[in-house]
Parts: sequence; structure tokens; C-alpha cells
Amino acid sequence: MLTLAACKGNDKGADVDIIQNPNSAEGYDESQKMPKITFETDMHDFGQLMAGENISYSFKFTNTGNADLIISGCDASCGCTVADYPRERIAPGKTGYITVSFKSQGMSGHQMKEVIVASNTQPARTRLRISATVR
Repeated sequence: MLTLAACKGNDKGADVDIIQNPNSAEGYDESQKMPKITFETDMHDFGQLMAGENISYSFKFTNTGNADLIISGCDASCGCTVADYPRERIAPGKTGYITVSFKSQGMSGHQMKEVIVASNTQPARTRLRISATVR
């Protein structure tokens, strides 16, 4: 009975159009309204830096799809890397930035870090990478 009551649900205010999957057994349906996140670049090399430096880079993207883009989160590969992303919807044709910050304290040598961007696109995850050589 509890399950039935929980399933009854109230859709008022629910944003049911934000998640769509254009994949089916017949293949990919390009006619569906879907956002598409397109980055100018998905990799940035900071070059050489001194241990202890804090640096950041802003990855520019455009919603090249035909529906609003929603970024639900950014997960970094380690605690030394943090990403800041827009919390509002990005309309088709509009641009935005994901700023990735890297703290090199206690690091040495070549460093390669990843940030996974989760959004309502297909595929739902996009990988951004930064690298640096810490001296």
C-alpha cells in the first residue's frame, strides 16, 4: 500500500521534459528536441608551475542543440581539482563557462586531472581534462 501511495505522485511543478533519451532499438532519433553541449576545447595544459600555486581555467561551451541545457553537476578526479558551473538553464545557441581550479600544494611532476560534466545531453557525461607539470 505504501508503494502504491508513493507511485501515485503529483506531477505539479515537475520538469518532465529535462531528461529524454533519443536512443531506441531502431537507433538514434535526431528529430527529438535535445540539448547538446559543445566545448571549444576539452583539454587545457597549464604548462609548468611551482608547487603550491592555485590556478584555474574556464572551459567555454555552447548549447548547440534545440532544447535547454541543464548541467546537474561536475565531479573532479581528486580533491585538488574543483569545478564551478552554471546552475541556470542554458538556452539553445547560448554560451557558458565551466571554471576548473587546480591546487598544486603537495604535488610534483606531471599531473593530469579530469572533471566529468553531467547534463541532460546525450551522452549524459562529458569529460574535461587539465594537465600541468609541477616543480
